Amino acid sequence: MSTPQSRPSPTPPPSAGPARRGGAVAVGLLGCRLLGCGLLLLGGAALTGCTAASAPPRLSPDDVIKAATQRLTDDCLVRQGLTPPRPGQSPPPDAERERVAEAMFGGGRTELSLRLPTGYVVRAHTDGCLAAAQRRLYGDQRRWFRTSTIVNNLKPEAAHSDRTLAEVRADRRAELADWRRLRTRALTEAEALLQRRNDHASS
Repeated sequence: MSTPQSRPSPTPPPSAGPARRGGAVAVGLLGCRLLGCGLLLLGGAALTGCTAASAPPRLSPDDVIKAATQRLTDDCLVRQGLTPPRPGQSPPPDAERERVAEAMFGGGRTELSLRLPTGYVVRAHTDGCLAAAQRRLYGDQRRWFRTSTIVNNLKPEAAHSDRTLAEVRADRRAELADWRRLRTRALTEAEALLQRRNDHASS
């Protein structure tokens, strides 16, 4: 029986949950959105009677990477004449939705595949807007795919092997170090990309 195709998460945390049986986790970027940064108005000083706006809250590293990934994938879709999906918008026709999904995640046979110790298989494409964004941010999409898939499934691995999570993490020190290195690179690239976009918008 063939294993359904799956798409790994762009920035999986080290303690993320298990994959579903019958294939591996299918986590797309379509639902990934930048959190809004509202300004909070504070009461002004009694002598002046004016109000001051506080600085917008800083985004978490995960949200910075998600925001940069969305910028890259949105640009990629627009270049192909497609409309990036947004929460709350009317669903497009089936044909259009399929075009967007294929452009985002790639099509045809998957080029990347990893079988986990639990027996689940995770697959991903090396084409598509998400793959291109991952290469831009992480530098090595294949390495990020392998490392993030392993790190994202440490808890299921511990349960499957009847070991503690600490024991599994100790055995996976190399993968965890690789995950942190790649994610640090992605954060640096994401911050620079967003800063350039903001500078261009304000010029």
